[in-house]
Amino acid sequence: MPELAKQYNPQEVEDKIYHWWESSGFFHASLNPDKTPHTIVIPPPNITGILHMGHILNNTLQDVFTRWKRMQGFEACWIPGTDHAGIATQNVVEKALRKEGTSLRELGREKFIERVWEWRTQYGGTINTQLRKLGVSCDWERERFTMDEGLSNAVKEVFVQLYDKGLIYKGKYIVNWCPREQTALSDDEVNAVESVGHLWHIKYPIENSSEFIVVATTRPETMLGDTAVAVNPKDERYKDLVGKHCIVPIANRVIPIVADDFVDPSFGTGAVKVTPAHDPNDYQTGIRLNLPQIIVMDTSAKMNSNVPARYQGLDRYECRRELLRDLEKQHFLVKTEDHTHNVGHCYRCDTVIEPYLSDQWFVKMKPLADPALKAVKDGKIKFYPERFTKTYEHWMTNIRDWCISRQLWWGHRIPAYYLPDGSVIVARNLQEAAERLKAKGSHYTAEDLRQDDDVLDTWFSSWLWPFSVHNWPEESDDLKYFYPTDVLVTAPDIIFFWVARMVMAGIEFKGEVPFRHVYFTSLIRDASGRKMSKSLGNSPDPLDVIATYGADALRFTVLFIAPVGQDVLYDNDKCEIGRNFANKIWNAGRFLMMHRDQLPIDNGQLPLTSGKSSDDLSDKWILSRFASTVKDVTLAMDNFRVNDAVKLLYDFLWKDFCDWYVEFVKNRLQETSDVHLKRSIVTRALRIYEETLKLLHPFMPYVTEEIFRHLADRAADETIMRTMMPQVKETEDQIDPVAETQMEFLQNVITAVRQIRSEMNIPMSKAIDFVASCNEFEKQTILEQNRNALQKLLRLDQMTFGIALPKPGYAASSVVNGQEIFIPLKGLIDTGVERDRLQKEIDRLEGQLRGVMAKLNNENFVGKAAPEIIEKERNKQQNFEQTIQKLKANLEQLIG
Repeated sequence: MPELAKQYNPQEVEDKIYHWWESSGFFHASLNPDKTPHTIVIPPPNITGILHMGHILNNTLQDVFTRWKRMQGFEACWIPGTDHAGIATQNVVEKALRKEGTSLRELGREKFIERVWEWRTQYGGTINTQLRKLGVSCDWERERFTMDEGLSNAVKEVFVQLYDKGLIYKGKYIVNWCPREQTALSDDEVNAVESVGHLWHIKYPIENSSEFIVVATTRPETMLGDTAVAVNPKDERYKDLVGKHCIVPIANRVIPIVADDFVDPSFGTGAVKVTPAHDPNDYQTGIRLNLPQIIVMDTSAKMNSNVPARYQGLDRYECRRELLRDLEKQHFLVKTEDHTHNVGHCYRCDTVIEPYLSDQWFVKMKPLADPALKAVKDGKIKFYPERFTKTYEHWMTNIRDWCISRQLWWGHRIPAYYLPDGSVIVARNLQEAAERLKAKGSHYTAEDLRQDDDVLDTWFSSWLWPFSVHNWPEESDDLKYFYPTDVLVTAPDIIFFWVARMVMAGIEFKGEVPFRHVYFTSLIRDASGRKMSKSLGNSPDPLDVIATYGADALRFTVLFIAPVGQDVLYDNDKCEIGRNFANKIWNAGRFLMMHRDQLPIDNGQLPLTSGKSSDDLSDKWILSRFASTVKDVTLAMDNFRVNDAVKLLYDFLWKDFCDWYVEFVKNRLQETSDVHLKRSIVTRALRIYEETLKLLHPFMPYVTEEIFRHLADRAADETIMRTMMPQVKETEDQIDPVAETQMEFLQNVITAVRQIRSEMNIPMSKAIDFVASCNEFEKQTILEQNRNALQKLLRLDQMTFGIALPKPGYAASSVVNGQEIFIPLKGLIDTGVERDRLQKEIDRLEGQLRGVMAKLNNENFVGKAAPEIIEKERNKQQNFEQTIQKLKANLEQLIG
């Protein structure tokens, strides 16, 4: 076996290992009737995307779940892929064309789409190449793209099915329009930004009267499209005006004064202008009251021919300035107030959204939402953290129809075909459209059909992802085996964008939920709590971090500092946690393998349960701690408490195994010349070490694989990821509470003596005497049985153990689990220093005792706290009082 390097160098290991993993097909999942499948589909990143810290946490979690289940014996399948990202990708390619001095219009649709595909071939796989650096075990043989032929077929199938069921329709509707992108956006694609603007109060003359009604508006330019003024029917101020008419200033159009319950009497003047073509609430009012709809802007947000000539062609904000100037000149502007309100911005280009009346395609969501809401309420899908269930329920109970058409060229073209008379045929392709046309007995032919120019919202393909990746609507063997998926790992900000819609689609088209568990990731912020962004310069490049610390260090660190449901405060220095942990594990392995190589050892010679045949307390203890760790980590993973799992492993490996057990092993190897005993000690330690590496592998795959390859002579295709994870049922009978309690006492004694050495500045080069005055025979026995270990680990000279022994003079003391220990100090220290130390310890414990007593004397605490909590506090009180009493007695006896 090759020797393990002196230091772990991830840069020398990671790329080499990943290439071996991928080329060996270790990530690939097969249809295996002897195994239960475990499936995850990746949230497909945009093909325009590059790796950022949010991807690191999200994909590390998915990889952990996949590797864990693979090693538990499941047929684990993690399907990767990318999203075509309609608006974002078209923007990128358009920018490239502008640099070339041309545009998409000059190219034409067909040539432009060819250019986008060329761009996708050249750059679209960047993020997946970067993900490989993280060590993800995706089944790359199953990689999909939302514009693949199979996924495109699924999109068409769903559109046709929903249209045939009456759940897709086309109609005029107020949509969120982006004047820059020239496309409609769904509500979810609009970012509401709090803005400080103005509220303008404008006089509308009452027809045939010298009176006015004053309205308040934040968007005066849209008044040129007003078709009514509305007041609340209960507002006594305007009761006599309802039914009369007023005149729109500047436009000089006569409009009615109407009553409608949606008007808030406390907003502004209590009278509002109604512009059905440019406001979603006004649109609903217009529908209720049958008001005209006057569009006053074009799709670029410039004023059109429906406004007075002097404003035509002006940008909406230029028009606002000119119109306000004219209103003021003509004495219609009463006053201007500062006003803070939310303004919608395009989620891609940040342009202010224009509510706009246009012809769009919509999905009726209520019939789809009801069963999806019920599935979550019935527990068929569980959310982690659970609180996001409320967010989901809020979205689903307040759902609006989904605008699915986008005025783009890149994307899934809407499968609707128009005839010269304006009628529409919805079909999967032109041939089917011709067949449907013929079935209607129409005199038109296929040559008369013209496909809709618009494409579908990107999310219309993404909501089918869990089953479209398996080429649905074809009922493939893969689909039957791997669907539904098991876990979805995603960000909470797309709970409605994506999660809710996938639930709807899964139930509608497959008759069952698409996943059983949804794990919402934490938001990664910088060390100051700010959201990471390029503009703030606080978003580190993960590839740079990996180059500096290694992928395992980054993976482990983000998991270690990311409790489920809480924001993560990250800076690169925290990766020292993961790097130091990797080095700690590496050094322990080097120590054990160095001793292995000095002995003729078969690493599989002793079973893991060999601790049962060992009389050594440290063996019994480490096997018990290992078994407890297997049980606790497995339970944490079963409940998606990944942060708890990594901390359990960290504590076991760093503290229990490396800091304590390896030290005991080192001591035992030094004190025996029996080669058979040495072989037993080292083999047992290596077996526990190897099994623990398996537990750690899903979290730190590279370092565990590299060490695993050195622990024994491995076959060329033997990898740790294809071994079996330690099982609770195979280890739980090794849990030994007695051994753990005894070892805890021994550790506490060792820690107490080391602390005395440190506080008294007694160097390890000086041997010391040790006296233990026990009040329990069991504790004395533990010390007697581990006399050699204590002597070596603490560099003791004379050791005295007994029941109720007198305290030696000139001695430092401590109380350990109720037992008194003494270190005679004559000739070692200044007794005055020891007095000060004891007094400080007494003061500290008395402070803690006062805190406990304050709780127990608080009627409110005692009345509300659980009985076990109260009992815990009383036990603390008793322990503090006993310890303080003994320390005071020691202080009184310390003379000199």
